[in-house]
Amino acid sequence: MAAESGSGGLTEYIKHHLTHLTVNQDHGAFWAFHLDSVFFTLVLALLFIALFAAAARRATSGVPGKLQAAMEILVEMVDGTVKETFHGKSKLIAPLAITIFALVWLMNFMDLLPVDLLPWAAGQMGVEHLRVVATADINTTLGMAITVFFLIWYVGILEKGVVGFFAEWFTAPFHAHGPVGKILTAAPNLLLRVIEEAVRPLSLSLRLFGNMYAGELIFVLIAGLTLESSFAHLSTYGWGAVQLFADVVWTLFHILIITLQAFIFGMLTIVYLSMAAEKH
Repeated sequence: MAAESGSGGLTEYIKHHLTHLTVNQDHGAFWAFHLDSVFFTLVLALLFIALFAAAARRATSGVPGKLQAAMEILVEMVDGTVKETFHGKSKLIAPLAITIFALVWLMNFMDLLPVDLLPWAAGQMGVEHLRVVATADINTTLGMAITVFFLIWYVGILEKGVVGFFAEWFTAPFHAHGPVGKILTAAPNLLLRVIEEAVRPLSLSLRLFGNMYAGELIFVLIAGLTLESSFAHLSTYGWGAVQLFADVVWTLFHILIITLQAFIFGMLTIVYLSMAAEKH
């Protein structure tokens, strides 16, 4: 597949693999709809629901099966983290954290599939481009981060009320006594709060996107280096061994990355929701 997709060289091979299946991709279009990111997000969301539903149906008080054991480990880990971090009373947080961690991990896991496998299968059905890692698309990660942003407001207003939630925008982090002091610190507090609110979704989305995009790009580079003339002197078996070694090493390291990034996204979500629920 590398030779077929990369007949124009390594650069064309990389560009091919980093191009989305897109609607409205005409030059100069204001927006484009990435069908592949939406498709794999929905498929993995359905897989997540199916796995947890199957574990719930087969749950037993006796010796658990492998699926139930795995789900119990995940639930206990996330539940413990939520209890240590979130100090409010919302029943939404633990299910939300489990959903975020599991779904982000599943989307990240797609990066471990062979680079050419699904694009090749899609090509047999006439699909020219296909990217399978939804979290390597800034639209996906930003969309999730914006959803978390609105959940932060929802939890904050639920815990403090509308007046109490927005009053903090003018009274923290600088606390002042007396009407004059409160008036003088209101503008700086508001400015810092607006910056904080804007930075949260950006930091959440860009961190996940950057790590997954870099991981996807390295896999593509490893797969496509056989197209470089500088490696032409290596025998097929010799370069195949080099590629296999590089793939195995990067895959083992990337397993840690995809798990860590899913944990960080979920953990920061809990922290932000906890901050929104706490009264300063």
